[in-house]
Amino acid sequence: MRQQGISRRCLLGFATVAGSSLALAGCSNFDFLGDRDNDVREFLSSANGLTYRMQRLLLGNTWLAPEYTEADIRQAQRPNGTTAVGTEEYTRLANDGFSAYRLTVGGLVERPASFSLAELRNMPSRTQITRHDCVEGWSTIAKWAGVPLSAVLDQVRPRPDSRYVVFHCFDNVQSDGAEVQFYGSIDLVDARHPQTILAYTMNDAPLPVANGAPLRVRVERQLGYKMSKFIKSIELVSSLAEIQGGHGGYWEDQGYDWYAGI
Repeated sequence: MRQQGISRRCLLGFATVAGSSLALAGCSNFDFLGDRDNDVREFLSSANGLTYRMQRLLLGNTWLAPEYTEADIRQAQRPNGTTAVGTEEYTRLANDGFSAYRLTVGGLVERPASFSLAELRNMPSRTQITRHDCVEGWSTIAKWAGVPLSAVLDQVRPRPDSRYVVFHCFDNVQSDGAEVQFYGSIDLVDARHPQTILAYTMNDAPLPVANGAPLRVRVERQLGYKMSKFIKSIELVSSLAEIQGGHGGYWEDQGYDWYAGI
């Protein structure tokens, strides 16, 4: 059964990985993809939309990514993206074990709220052993535990016009020549998927800073760059047009696909 699931992931993820590989190859031959008006980029974006629709059609909204056993965890979880946050705010929280941390959730919701890490830990939890697939070509298997994002959404009650969940994070990145805090997004379908969790432990230990403490999102049906780390707040929106460059996330504004299904 597992082999069949992996095969379907590879088949359906091919178009997304192929398109992303061009933009992420690090080769100067593809620098033109950073131009938001470029015809090739627009073509890749349309292919990404097709991949999104086809995966939803063929697999549905509740298909589960493969899960593994503890015997399959053979190496430490390799960090992806930023591995340290040097801001005064984050350093203060980390030095105190994130006891003063609060996750704020707002935007298009009926009941905006904020949650301490202890409150999130007291909510229903889910543990899953899954494979992290990076667009750079590596993968590792790790055990994650956290609160299902759907449980948090149930607390704040998304409004009918909400379509996307945006993650605002503590780490700073450069975007259009300015320093901004990292941002990413998924749609409500993936947000409510049973395997989408706000992880606070990894391999039975508190989530390390290098892997995104105090919270990172796990979106097991997508590539690793969609799994925002160091989450500061969550915002529900009806459109991604007003989120920085308008493509739904920091990496997407640099040319990555918004939907990275595998």
